Amino acid sequence: MRVAIPHDLGRDEVRRRLKERSHEIADHIPGAVAQVGTDWTGEDTLQINISAMGQDLCGTVNIEDHQLVFEIALPMALAFVEPIISGAVRQQGEKLLEAPKPG
Repeated sequence: MRVAIPHDLGRDEVRRRLKERSHEIADHIPGAVAQVGTDWTGEDTLQINISAMGQDLCGTVNIEDHQLVFEIALPMALAFVEPIISGAVRQQGEKLLEAPKPG
């Protein structure tokens, strides 16, 4: 599954926001029982591993000049809900890119 989220922030700003907020990814997964692991494998590539509801998902988040691209391998058991997962990834990815709200 591939989800591209357009942005006009520049790579440095997207990278900064993702580094500051990647710990929030688990908060956006329904059921509040997800375990999320992240690891920067390159300057613009974030490896993501999600375990939730008995499923393990692996993927990458790639920062490009004008878009943030989530690529997640869905197991066959979840293929039928790909549109729902894709929509959730898009919505939550957009939230990760938002400017932090003043405290």
